[in-house]
Amino acid sequence: MDLGLAGKTAIITGGSGGIGRGLVLGFAEEGCNVVIATRDAKKGQEVADAAAELSGEASVIQTDVTHRDQVASTVAQTLERYGQIDILVNNAGGVAHPHPTLEKPDDQWEWELNLNIWGVVHCTRSVGAHMVERGAGSIVNITSNSALVGEAAQQVAHYGGTKGYVMSFSKALAFEWGPAGVRINCVAPGWIVPWESDHVGEGSFWRKYGYDVFGTPEQMAASAEKGAALPNVDSQPIRRIGRPEDIADLSLFLASERSAHITGQLVSVSGGAYMP
Repeated sequence: MDLGLAGKTAIITGGSGGIGRGLVLGFAEEGCNVVIATRDAKKGQEVADAAAELSGEASVIQTDVTHRDQVASTVAQTLERYGQIDILVNNAGGVAHPHPTLEKPDDQWEWELNLNIWGVVHCTRSVGAHMVERGAGSIVNITSNSALVGEAAQQVAHYGGTKGYVMSFSKALAFEWGPAGVRINCVAPGWIVPWESDHVGEGSFWRKYGYDVFGTPEQMAASAEKGAALPNVDSQPIRRIGRPEDIADLSLFLASERSAHITGQLVSVSGGAYMP
């Protein structure tokens, strides 16, 4: 299926690793001009280099989405280079560290609020102003099953709450901006694992604690080949490891005109771990 994305311009936040890497490579493969907005410019450039042989163009603009002025600068630079922004994927987000709610330090509450809520708000307002003015655009917000399934929010209740905000915010804006030609949808990842350990930067939860708790991607893949039990997989109806491309494939569809009559929707990509 031709998604008609060749020549379109997409800003992908948090595009330096993990799900972000899959998103960047997926959009570049479809021929998009992809701007990787990330705090980790070095890792972002590794992703851009990996996309160099694809039909689209990938470039990095170092951006901390928690700072509105940096987001505005990234949007201005993108418009100067490409003339318009067709797609925004709000992927930047994360968990400071898992804790029982009553034991979570205040600075970690603030860190998650700033990244998962204010980061999305800053990017959506800045890019959305351009989209509403020109009367077209698609925004895809990457949320989480942690906002949908209590079990998925164990030790990360506040993170789940911030992603719940993004879902409600997206639905309200989809209603508000629909008449202006701007669509907004959400993709909620379940258990998504990078292909290789070095496919994520230092800020990723995998680096902070994930590999220590769950094992590396290589270890998980080896266990799966042996038929061994895998955390967060064996309880899914579809019992395989989710990969970044699983998120990218749906995001590409939602960004394209193939989904022109879809807005305000949420789809969980989690092997059936969540079924509404």
